[in-house]
Amino acid sequence: MPTGCTSRPVMKVDHTHDPKASSWVEGADGHAAFPVQNLPLGIFAPMGGQSRIGTAIGDHILDLAAIADDLPAVFAPALADFQLNALFDLPGDARLALRHALFAMLTSQDWRDRLSPHLHAAADCKLHLPFHIGDYTDFYVGIHHANNIGRQFRPDNPLLPNYKYVPIGYHGRASSIRPSGVPVVRPKGQRKLPDAAAPVFASSVRLDYELELGVWIGRGNALGEPIPIGEAFGHIAGFGLLNDWSARDFQAWEYQPLGPFLAKNFQSTISPWMVTAEAMAPFGIAQPQRPEGDPQPLPYLWDEADQAKGALAVELEVHLLTARMREAGLPPYRLSKAYASNMYWTVAQMIAHHTSNGCNLRTGDLLGTGTISAPSEDGFGSLMELSHGGSRPVRLPNGEERGFVADGDEVILSAVARRDGYASIGFGECRATILPAR
Repeated sequence: MPTGCTSRPVMKVDHTHDPKASSWVEGADGHAAFPVQNLPLGIFAPMGGQSRIGTAIGDHILDLAAIADDLPAVFAPALADFQLNALFDLPGDARLALRHALFAMLTSQDWRDRLSPHLHAAADCKLHLPFHIGDYTDFYVGIHHANNIGRQFRPDNPLLPNYKYVPIGYHGRASSIRPSGVPVVRPKGQRKLPDAAAPVFASSVRLDYELELGVWIGRGNALGEPIPIGEAFGHIAGFGLLNDWSARDFQAWEYQPLGPFLAKNFQSTISPWMVTAEAMAPFGIAQPQRPEGDPQPLPYLWDEADQAKGALAVELEVHLLTARMREAGLPPYRLSKAYASNMYWTVAQMIAHHTSNGCNLRTGDLLGTGTISAPSEDGFGSLMELSHGGSRPVRLPNGEERGFVADGDEVILSAVARRDGYASIGFGECRATILPAR
């Protein structure tokens, strides 16, 4: 076994994770997503107002810019911004101090009168991208998804030889990332049927979603200076949900020899609330052991503390709401439920590999895990898997069938971090509706 490096986990459980902690904000205690133990950060605009930094608490949003004078002075310049980049360029201990201050305010009745005027009903607010995203990298660490997709093209050898040695990834398009709720226009591009002599330029007929976790980078690294795996978690600002939409027909035609292009760059959808790394402290769990016979990671990708706490106890779900279901007043239908522990590589390993050649990450960069699927069909994270490449369409309760996503369909991702002895915390929703091609 390679010695690698060892370090203490950066995320630590403290009083802000106490499951008995109670907030004076009505509806916050026991909230399905945003109890006081969570305190995710994001950018919101109240009705008729300008964008500013806020934290979600129950069904409300607390305007942090409006209470900046009540917080340590170091936060004032960052809280005056309309994105989280400046705030998360601060050292990790400063971020922890902000969490502690907000927790104290929202659990003490002494602050009720002062803060109440700055609470906004979330339903009356518009949510924006939390960061200015400089760069976006999508990984491929969901091993069950990789096996399922690979098996459709290479039944006898679904995983390529490098998969178990290196966290596979590609550089995506940051400019087309949009927050939850922004519709997706069906893309056009080249697609070629297997028996056709030449491709055609047309709208995608095999449009698919991908169930992913998004990882937001906090403090970056200098060009030429890799991030050691033992320090990787210190560079994470937090987590969100990511739907990296895929035009599977474009992808099959264009991905060799250089990988994804028009099949992926037309739009990706991100959840607007960022669950901070500090909030996730109770939900770090042991990385599942690799199957017998799998190679040990090279030393730069191995850290004992990361193996002990680097996986995430997060449950993820995908729901589908078709136009017909919406018109009939039917609820969204759950397509699948998966777990982040099904990632073959940890987030720290992703970061260590990304920077191992000296690549510099910057505050606000976004990493995607790649599609997360469970071993069984009820946990597959894409329609490509659920419908077996479209050959066995999924039958919905109202009689509709889906091999791939249709116009008018709304795909809804959700997730909850859950572990015995702690209050569960949610990620909010990551949803978007498909519009016809233009």
